[in-house]
Amino acid sequence: MTVPNVFRDWFARHFSDPQTVGLAFVLVMGFLVVYSAGSMLAPVIASIIIAYLLDGAVTAVERRRLPRLPAVIVVFSLFMASLLFFIFGLLPLLSRQATQLVNRLPDMVSSGQDLLLTLPQRYPGLITEGQVREIISAIRLELLGLGQEAVTLSLSSLVGVITVLLYLILMPLMVFFFLKDKRRIVDWFKGFLPRQRQLVGTVWLEVDVQIANYVRGKFIEIMIVGIATYVTFLFMNLQFAVLLGVLNGLSVLIPYIGATVVTFPIAAVAYFQFGSTADFAWLMGAYLVIQALDGNVLVPLLFSEVVNLHPIAIIVAILVFGGLWGFWGVFFAIPLATLVQAVLKAWPTFEEDAPRQPD
Repeated sequence: MTVPNVFRDWFARHFSDPQTVGLAFVLVMGFLVVYSAGSMLAPVIASIIIAYLLDGAVTAVERRRLPRLPAVIVVFSLFMASLLFFIFGLLPLLSRQATQLVNRLPDMVSSGQDLLLTLPQRYPGLITEGQVREIISAIRLELLGLGQEAVTLSLSSLVGVITVLLYLILMPLMVFFFLKDKRRIVDWFKGFLPRQRQLVGTVWLEVDVQIANYVRGKFIEIMIVGIATYVTFLFMNLQFAVLLGVLNGLSVLIPYIGATVVTFPIAAVAYFQFGSTADFAWLMGAYLVIQALDGNVLVPLLFSEVVNLHPIAIIVAILVFGGLWGFWGVFFAIPLATLVQAVLKAWPTFEEDAPRQPD
């Protein structure tokens, strides 16, 4: 079979139905719009995502026999109250603890250097003093680079503050109108879709269920893990308990990688506060217990209805979408991987009729 025939057979097998062509068109156009104009449309995309997440709560309130507009007002008011609490209540505390942690970094680095310099005496056959000096020089260069980035960030902070203020004004307005006029916007968008769009609807229904379950489960997981970590660290008198609790709660958004990355600052803060004592061992043991309960008890309970993704698929999704869209690509890697999986499951394949064998 020649190469053109191979491609022709592949195309006929996967794109014989006009609905598959329509689904491919919708996916390609959506990807091109987000990839090419994602930075300009960031407030709009973020508002659509927030409105999508809040729409489930609006639907639940509507089931209480409340009209759409009052239900939107109730849910939107709760959302704004939560946002204001985060901005004026939790964010200043996180900022203050982060500043204190940064101010303590020189002392922590100095203590770390003293610890590294003792390694050649303890393990002379494994590491030499010259290797330790090279490690210390590399750490200093990294810290110097971080300091230069911080200065650059502070110089552009005015533009950042103006942008954040603009987002805080525009995004709540867009979220409210997306919720209020959902049906009108959806009907308007349907006018641009192909007439034969049953396959698009099938894929969307499956993606909607999976993403809704995933987002609801992740929100509950973040709250439980973050609060449990904060209470544990507060009980054991660990410094920066709020900051480390929030970081550990948010780490569940990136499976496997998030927990590994957050372990380093938690272990560093605990070690430089307690040293090589029993308190350090107890705290790290309690932290590992939280991670074990999260992975073996909480996740199976919360995500039993969600399509399971293989760990390799999760890591590939994080690398691919993170490379395309940076932090937000990593943030939404799992929902986007769920979308890809739903499309692959729903994508029809048309096999050619096999030739009949003679009797």
